[in-house]
Amino acid sequence: MRRKRVARREDLGLTPAEFAVLRRLDTPRKVQEFLYGLRQNFEVDGDTCRTVRAVLRLRAAHCIEGAMLAACALWVHGEPPLVMDMRAERDFDHVVALFRRHGRWGAISKTNGIGLRWRDPVYRTVRELAMSYFHEYTNRRDHKTLREYSVPFDLRRVDPKIWVTGEKSAWFVAEELDRIKHFKLVERRHLRTVTRRDPFERRASLLAQFRRPLALLEKLARLKKKRRARA
Repeated sequence: MRRKRVARREDLGLTPAEFAVLRRLDTPRKVQEFLYGLRQNFEVDGDTCRTVRAVLRLRAAHCIEGAMLAACALWVHGEPPLVMDMRAERDFDHVVALFRRHGRWGAISKTNGIGLRWRDPVYRTVRELAMSYFHEYTNRRDHKTLREYSVPFDLRRVDPKIWVTGEKSAWFVAEELDRIKHFKLVERRHLRTVTRRDPFERRASLLAQFRRPLALLEKLARLKKKRRARA
């Protein structure tokens, strides 16, 4: 597909009402505020990778779903729909949408916690931007887990019928992000001096925008019980 500078409604296959939502999101900050207003997709019924249309319909998303919607909104307003994947060790990956202002990179992010959110466009390189997430990127054992970041991935490489209006899901995008080139953020010798979160940081990190649903808590309790039974 030719990489069009501006995405029209016909290019994306959206309805007038769906497209109108994206037309209103004419700055990165407005896009971020919209993502903040979406419920968190806790994937209670299993892993998902919802298309932009599905997110607009359900008004809920997790990181890659929010990043694709953000990138689509940027494209509607003449900016390239770029996303970046961040890989973690013994933890979940995180995906953000990228944008530039005055030669500096910023990020739009959908997350339920406080540490991996929006980044102002003040970073000279995408590596510098990715590194800004290092300290807060931790797992439940308080390890700092961020290890790699990807090159910016232009979603114009993928047919909008897959990630914008697809009938099923946008797992193809997730698979592409896993395949593209990633770079190390830190070397093993540097990791030897990295500390865990202290108790105060641990308490602060528990702050979340949305409470986890009861169904999810029950599901996690069942999984924990099964793991204990196997041990």
